[in-house]
Amino acid sequence: MTPDERFMARALDLAARGLGETNPNPVVGCVVVRGGRVVGEGLHRRAGGPHAEVIALQKAGARAKGATAYLTLEPCAHTGRTPPCAPLVAASGVARVVVAVGDPDPRVSGRGLRLLRAKGIRVTTGVLRDRAALLNERFLVAAARRRPFVLLKAGLSLDGRIATASGRSRWITDERQRRAARGLRRLFDAVAVGIGTVLADDPLLLPEPRVRRPFTRVVFDRRLRTPVGSRLVRSVSEGRVVVLTGPRPHPRRRAALEKAGVDVLPTRALTPRGALRALDGIASLMVEGGSALLGAFLHARVFDQVVLFRAPMLLGGRNSLSAFGGPDPKAPADGIPLAPGADRALIAQDPALGAVVGAGGEVWYPAVRVRRG
Repeated sequence: MTPDERFMARALDLAARGLGETNPNPVVGCVVVRGGRVVGEGLHRRAGGPHAEVIALQKAGARAKGATAYLTLEPCAHTGRTPPCAPLVAASGVARVVVAVGDPDPRVSGRGLRLLRAKGIRVTTGVLRDRAALLNERFLVAAARRRPFVLLKAGLSLDGRIATASGRSRWITDERQRRAARGLRRLFDAVAVGIGTVLADDPLLLPEPRVRRPFTRVVFDRRLRTPVGSRLVRSVSEGRVVVLTGPRPHPRRRAALEKAGVDVLPTRALTPRGALRALDGIASLMVEGGSALLGAFLHARVFDQVVLFRAPMLLGGRNSLSAFGGPDPKAPADGIPLAPGADRALIAQDPALGAVVGAGGEVWYPAVRVRRG
């Protein structure tokens, strides 16, 4: 490992400590090195809080002059909830900046790097790029595709079933797998289920451990059947609940849910694409089921990642529910090829996805960008 890789690895370790709390922002780490020694370091801990560069440079102080700054993501060049970081880095006196991966956000997209170079600072990019991109894949994909990053998650038997014909699913997966799935929610701005899952399982849908930043739970419910007495609705103080429904919701049911604190969003087209447009401010969405909802996202080709937790059992049954419902394909060629997407060892090292793999989960990506994604 080269010195650049060693210090960038340290910056990435720092960045990973912010996972789950910086949403919808990326996680970022910064290490300032002078004479081969770390003189300042920091990480972005929460959205709206100080950026990693600010903290690291404050710690470095005058020692930043002539130093090298290692950044896991291109420094921002726009004003959001906090001032831009690229001018701050340029004014700090550092002689060189090493960046792992660029920021595709159109407000940045190379502007931060150009600003640094214009100030005479030497810039190196691409150090540990793959690891950095995996750490921030939800942010990077959402910024590049101008829609939320979508994960499809399913816990299923070896023959691909998630429930019996009567809808019973407790429990196909084991406790370790379910715990990993609840932990996976921490990476996302929101989780989504269909009304069938709400009625059958009465889920809470909160991440574990809990997050301190806003977290949204979404229900696809065309006829507004979400019970006011459900655990979702009763726990609205612990996390926002959004019910996506048809264009003309039942007035009394809507009033009862809204009185309980639920956001009811009538949607002209209750489709995956229509839902993503309606969920303003959501940059990442974890779709947890059931079969119809997962199948709808699959059929619409609107997903970026698939996580499967397979149980060592065969459920069988002609009418048992498959993980991915939706319209029947006409031929195998209509399927979507999947691939690991990244080196398996790299995924195993990722602090978030590593827990999924450690619990026996599988992480997959579309082998090529899905046609209508």
